[in-house]
Amino acid sequence: MADVLTPLIEQRADPHIYRHSDGYYYFTASVPQYDRIELRRADSIAGLADAQTVDVWHKPDTGPYSELVWAPELHFNQGAWYVYFAAAPSREIKHKLFQHRMYAIRNASANPLEGEWEFMGQIDTGIDTFCLDATTFEHDGVLYYLWAQKDVAIEGNSNLYIAPMATPWQLAGPPVMLSKPEFDWEIRGFWVNEGPSVLKRNGKIFISYSASATDENYAMGLLWADDTADLLDPAEWTKSPAPVFATCYEHGIYGPGHNSFTTAADGDGVLLVYHARTYTEIVGDPLWNPDRHTFVKPLRWDAQGMPVFGRSSTL
Repeated sequence: MADVLTPLIEQRADPHIYRHSDGYYYFTASVPQYDRIELRRADSIAGLADAQTVDVWHKPDTGPYSELVWAPELHFNQGAWYVYFAAAPSREIKHKLFQHRMYAIRNASANPLEGEWEFMGQIDTGIDTFCLDATTFEHDGVLYYLWAQKDVAIEGNSNLYIAPMATPWQLAGPPVMLSKPEFDWEIRGFWVNEGPSVLKRNGKIFISYSASATDENYAMGLLWADDTADLLDPAEWTKSPAPVFATCYEHGIYGPGHNSFTTAADGDGVLLVYHARTYTEIVGDPLWNPDRHTFVKPLRWDAQGMPVFGRSSTL
């Protein structure tokens, strides 16, 4: 029997690992208390497990971003470090949704675990609704923002949107919807597309994302476009009708998702970073269950240059 994967880091959901040009791997994720942004770094993936953590930002006691700090991502854009995250003014649910909006902080230091973080404010998408899970990527000299947001005219919690950026904290154009929950595996428990992550390889741009409720139904989907395409044209994107990564009931790895991609130690291979639970019997509100753990495994490729995610429980 194949060895069943064990968590790299326990009780860290929405994991994001970035390998910088300095050779370090940088890690951030949602902490169970949802009250701060925590960073760590190491010169290897394995080293992240025991690396010292640094709390670089704490939520204020009151105000529009004073609760439920979710899914931070650390990016190095245009010469500075940015953390993109979502937060809410309260824990109140209105119109069946939390009240998250998206924000950014910036640090000009060489090492983001040091120096001062500046609050850059809300990233305004032009749509004043629940939004979260922002990531950024650069292609052909353009910086893009990619995120999940509610459209009041569309069934469900969130769809995936893309827009070009004028600065690393401001958009340069209107949101373009790339995907919405539509297939059976995207609408279990909740109608959700969220947690996008970008991978450029083999002449294509891939966007992974997560769908359905954050229990054992949580699963990952995939969009792709040619790297010569107009990325702001939804017609240029292809969507897999089936999930590419899902619960492994045989080995007890449940609800894998909210992934990121990072570079392997050889500088070429790709590692898949994701969270999952190791049991299904959640007592109380799943939001406050801390046992979404960070896993890492190699991504493989088929003969057509498409990513092969494999099983969520094994290498």
